[in-house]
Amino acid sequence: MTQSTTRAEPRAPMRARAEIDLRALRANVRALRERAPHAALMAVVKSDAYGHGALPCARAALEAGATWLGTATPQEALELRAAGITPADARVLCWLWTPGGPWREAIEADLDLGIGGMWALREATDAARALGRTAKIQLKADTGLGRGGCQPADWPELVAAARAAEKEGVAQVTGLWSHFACADEPGHPSIGLQLTAFREMVAYAEEQGLDPEVRHLANSPATLTVPESHFDLVRTGIAMYGLSPSPELGTPAELGLRPVMTLAASVALVKDVPAGHGVSYGHHYVTERATTLGLIPVGYADGVPRSASGRGPVLVGDRWRRARGRIAMDQFVVDLGGETPEPGEEAILFGPGDRGEPTAEDWAQAADTIAYEIVTRIGRRIPRVYVNEDPAHDLDRDPAGEPARDS
Repeated sequence: MTQSTTRAEPRAPMRARAEIDLRALRANVRALRERAPHAALMAVVKSDAYGHGALPCARAALEAGATWLGTATPQEALELRAAGITPADARVLCWLWTPGGPWREAIEADLDLGIGGMWALREATDAARALGRTAKIQLKADTGLGRGGCQPADWPELVAAARAAEKEGVAQVTGLWSHFACADEPGHPSIGLQLTAFREMVAYAEEQGLDPEVRHLANSPATLTVPESHFDLVRTGIAMYGLSPSPELGTPAELGLRPVMTLAASVALVKDVPAGHGVSYGHHYVTERATTLGLIPVGYADGVPRSASGRGPVLVGDRWRRARGRIAMDQFVVDLGGETPEPGEEAILFGPGDRGEPTAEDWAQAADTIAYEIVTRIGRRIPRVYVNEDPAHDLDRDPAGEPARDS
């Protein structure tokens, strides 16, 4: 099978790379569509597709059957339009607005605008009125997350104003939506409470004359585990990239998903050191015996979490090694235990786990965070290398064996 790449060959020597498997992403989208067969799927590509690259991932998701794209900021959505994703290709919803935002540009680009309060509705309709256009808006209800969205007490005012804007012709309410707080915690009582609140707020809006195209509440964990929340549309973010929303829901494999990103670097230096040798800033690690150290040329400027110092796992050869001493801005050190790999040998920080390499979840546990943060924070100076770009080559792959681990 031929692998297509972007910007660099996937095995070419380089300081580091984030390999993005678009075949895996398409397979994840198809798996998620099977979980919600009666709902449309929105591929959430905010924050540069959780660090994976918004445009390639958006295109791959659309190839696999997504019909909507979701971004946080309007700037992210406008970049997709500017890159050639047309209204005929996908509807695009953006929801993180601040006063004075690019309302006119968003309306001209035929974006769907997330509206969570009266000020946002006023700015959207003012822009539409000035353009002589109709703004597509989606009213967001705060059903219990306590973040964005309109509180139930204020919902009648927002609904009435939106209905008046429809009658004037400056707005079309295309969606009603909300967001779960605890869908990644199976059985949490807030899940049922939010479902009830959402149904009630939708029913009220429809009684007042609104007729939205889509009603949506389900994020990745709800798509996977709360089928009664699927409504007309599901919004899949982290699961689309092959990561579990939480360990409590299962591993990616148990959820039928495959991690999309593999982060690797070339070993930059291998050297012998005596017993009692300090390693990295502060000498928080001191060698217990004569050993070999390997220099991994990535650090917190690349998104490798400094909080994983002393714990972050790396596959070098056929064994796990740990970041020893402080993770620095551009590099960290592993104790190779006397082994002497050649400089340039691959060191895998995380990937799907096929070859026994650590996963993003392993790094999340080492850094006391979540896998979302691990992939999203990988910086722009790490080249993204896209493989399996052609959907005609989508085939099942054989799992690799698992090498030994060494902590």
